[in-house]
Amino acid sequence: MPDDPSAVPVTTIAPGVAGISWGPAVLADGWTAAVGAVRPQVEAALVDHVRVEARVRADDALGQRVATWSGLRREGVLRGLPVTGGRPGETADHVLYARLADDVPADQPEGFRALLNSFLPRKRAIGQLLVRDAAGRVLLCQLTYKRDWDLPGGVVELNESPRLATSREVLEELALEIPAGRLLLTDWLPPWSGWDDALTLVFDGGVREADDLLARVVREEREIKGLAFCTPEQVEERCADFTARRVRAALAAVDGQGVAFTESGRDVGDVGDVGAC
Repeated sequence: MPDDPSAVPVTTIAPGVAGISWGPAVLADGWTAAVGAVRPQVEAALVDHVRVEARVRADDALGQRVATWSGLRREGVLRGLPVTGGRPGETADHVLYARLADDVPADQPEGFRALLNSFLPRKRAIGQLLVRDAAGRVLLCQLTYKRDWDLPGGVVELNESPRLATSREVLEELALEIPAGRLLLTDWLPPWSGWDDALTLVFDGGVREADDLLARVVREEREIKGLAFCTPEQVEERCADFTARRVRAALAAVDGQGVAFTESGRDVGDVGDVGAC
């Protein structure tokens, strides 16, 4: 740290890359004053560098606000970095912020949107397909990476339509071309067992002839162990509780008797705070 605690030092940390930092004294007069000190240094650093970056502790909400409004975009979390001046072995997570010389300035609409997009929450989406046969059985997949059975489908990629993602996953994992129909159900999954929360979108896959469909399946063996049309009783036996509830809710929606939104498969009109799967 420099002798002046209110300074905002900039150093070259790699060819073309500058690092910027600031201490508690810079934040003492609030975030507006701090931005007034940090932002000019970011601009100055980009005269001779193509990139300027800052590392802000994950528990430093004010420092993160200053980084953002100084024009630095959030890029990710660096886990377990040693704490400068801390106890031996002390570590902390840090958020990495950066700005490139050719980034659109934040005072222009495109640049401001990009800045917001870098730190606003993003929620995982999962697309699933409800496929039935004439007897009312539901197509379920036996997965290699967990004991429970589930509806066919998978995670929606960044900037991908959930509807198209659902059909893509079914094609990749089962070699079946089944267009995803109307949206039957949106099911929110709370954080669980190391996973962040997610939205599961269940689309109508229609009624199919069971023997013909199963005969055409080519399983992606790294993910799919087995496949079967299951009765409601078998759904209860083979699926996790929240999956079975989701299947029941989606089936009800097919007949127009269900709800459009559930939390962990439960009608939010019937429960309070879900909080867990």
